[in-house]
Amino acid sequence: MPGKHQHFQEPEVGCCGKYFLFGFNIVFWVLGALFLAIGLWAWSEKGVLSNISALTDLGGLDPVWLFVVVGGIMSVLGFAGCIGALRENTFLLKFFSVFLGLIFFLELATGILAFVFKDWIRDQLNLFINNNVKAYRDDIDLQNLIDFAQEYWSCCGARGPNDWNLNIYFNCTDLNPSRERCGVPFSCCVRDPAELEQQGFIHTKGCVGQFEKWLQDNLIVVAGVFVGIALLQIFGICLAQNLVSDIKAVKANW
Repeated sequence: MPGKHQHFQEPEVGCCGKYFLFGFNIVFWVLGALFLAIGLWAWSEKGVLSNISALTDLGGLDPVWLFVVVGGIMSVLGFAGCIGALRENTFLLKFFSVFLGLIFFLELATGILAFVFKDWIRDQLNLFINNNVKAYRDDIDLQNLIDFAQEYWSCCGARGPNDWNLNIYFNCTDLNPSRERCGVPFSCCVRDPAELEQQGFIHTKGCVGQFEKWLQDNLIVVAGVFVGIALLQIFGICLAQNLVSDIKAVKANW
């Protein structure tokens, strides 16, 4: 109609999604940096940073790796998502989405493969634990991790106490001069008097079997945690992609 003008609302970047993604990722970024700092501090205390070859000399798993790897991934993701949202940088937002998507599909593939190849996973877990049993006295963090696992699951070794024969300090050969010969770590010892009467002085069940039993008993909780993490990842991807679409729509009107 003459004398009247139609006003079209130009597309704009949604502030709610933008600042929610920024806030979510800044927490992620800080936590990742904290994990990374703890890992690097632990390596510094053990002298690893001044002697990098020590990382490959250890026969088992150095638990500090978990802090460094998880902290590094969280820091990279948090940085990309935080700066990408704040500066409306589509490259960083796409990197965040793709990286988070890769992690999601790796988790999904790992879960499916673990279910399909249960026997192979069990064998690999036995091998992994026994390799760490051999390196029990080589690293204090590994020692504490094994002791925690054996105390928490009331177990000893991968399949049973005899696995500790693989360790040079505990093996039962006549040539072993160690004071711990034919023994097991203190974390294998039974502490509950009721259990002491039933099964003797040490736990006789292997940690692989006890871990499987724990998973079965806590299946709903474990599944809930993984589903919650997966939903957070999907939500983060959708939020980042929606922000990328808004930014492109705004730029298209320039």
